[in-house]
Amino acid sequence: MKFLLFTFVGVVHLFSLNSGKAIYKNDIFRRTFQEIKEEIAHYKDVAKAIINLAVYGKAQNRSYERLALLVDTVGPRPSGSKSLEKAIQIMYQNLQEDGLENVHLEPVKIPHWERGEESAVMLEPRVHKMAILGLGSSIGTPPEGITAEVLVVTSFEELQRRAPEARGKIVVYNQPYVNYSKTVQYRVQGAVEAAKVGALASLIRSVASFSIYSPHTGIQEYQDGVPKIPTACITVEDAEMISRMASRGNRIVIQLKMGAKNYPDADSFNTVAEIIGSKYPEQVVLVSGHLDSWDVGQGAMDDGGGAFISWEALSLIKDLGLRPKRTLRLVLWTAEEQGGIGGFQYYQLHKANISNYSLVMESDEGTFLPSGLQFTGSEKARAIMEEVMRLLQPVNVTQVFRTGEGTDINFWIQAGVPGASLVDDLYKYFSFHHSHGDTMTVMDPRQMNVAAAVWAVVSYVIADMEEMLPRS
Repeated sequence: MKFLLFTFVGVVHLFSLNSGKAIYKNDIFRRTFQEIKEEIAHYKDVAKAIINLAVYGKAQNRSYERLALLVDTVGPRPSGSKSLEKAIQIMYQNLQEDGLENVHLEPVKIPHWERGEESAVMLEPRVHKMAILGLGSSIGTPPEGITAEVLVVTSFEELQRRAPEARGKIVVYNQPYVNYSKTVQYRVQGAVEAAKVGALASLIRSVASFSIYSPHTGIQEYQDGVPKIPTACITVEDAEMISRMASRGNRIVIQLKMGAKNYPDADSFNTVAEIIGSKYPEQVVLVSGHLDSWDVGQGAMDDGGGAFISWEALSLIKDLGLRPKRTLRLVLWTAEEQGGIGGFQYYQLHKANISNYSLVMESDEGTFLPSGLQFTGSEKARAIMEEVMRLLQPVNVTQVFRTGEGTDINFWIQAGVPGASLVDDLYKYFSFHHSHGDTMTVMDPRQMNVAAAVWAVVSYVIADMEEMLPRS
């Protein structure tokens, strides 16, 4: 997943909205904000029913148990793999058996990359076998590997200053972790920048908030006109040790072997299910998570949890016999980890109906105990979302932050559709992100219950309100 920073939003922007002035859209008279507040307040009992069913009732722990069954059965689900396609077929059957409507698969062409066997051994100043994970789309090394001296840098700026030293070496990045959105540039662009100055390979300190000698993989991007070199992530501990050695003037030599290969694009699918709207079936509130994962761990947290609370949202609404005025559409994306491939192809297929999308939602930052929602949209829409979130006071999840986003929904948000994403414990999330540690052991069924309740209440109320969310 990709993540942007957010900041807390207060309620000061309600100014004119609370003054009783009418809201307009496309020159059509809309109700006063006070009337909208009153409409939302009438959903209090429905919200409580959803919360009770998800957190305390018969649906308690259901999303957790469903997720555990899938990831224990299938395991990790990298783009282009048989395990991803098995998971898609299982979910297609599950959604049908759950009684959801218009369950179908939408074809997508997706990248297919496999890491193969890989190793890194420090040969000088002492022998030390290193834990590594090749980065997505990386090329492999020659069979005999690459053995070269190391140049350690802490930033792209330092690499440029020391460019004459880099030729014929393996560049090791020991960049400090600031936050994910700022630090991930070294994983994504590290190989290209190293290749520009003549490096033979690059090793990147894992982009992680915490480490217990755990490498963290992820996508990297080559650039046209720049030589492709092998690239992998190493642990925080090894990056710091190598940096200390270099600061003492030690000559460091590493042998890197990677069997990574890129294959032709594979056939895959976005998985779709709906509760069809009762009054405005052509209008849509979209809830989503991605079904693919990296090839390590189980992909339980990233993004099994997000996919399964999105399914759970529709299940809860269906179980209560509710049918919103607008269609609630669940999409389980494919190939998000390769840069939102499934999300982009869905956007291309459906963007002609963009005026009918009231809200797009994606959960891809964990399903731990949520603190609120990130939201991107007009100030009028934000004021409405703040009122909707007040319905979640029984679980103490009421905050609305800036910058709702998600790799798969950003195409819609950039085109003006309001977007929302779940906010929770990001320090914990990036401790396990894209690593062998992303397993069911990280997940907490009680926290997933609350996350599912939040997802269901927000999606249902926005789908059932008389009017779509206003745009800028």
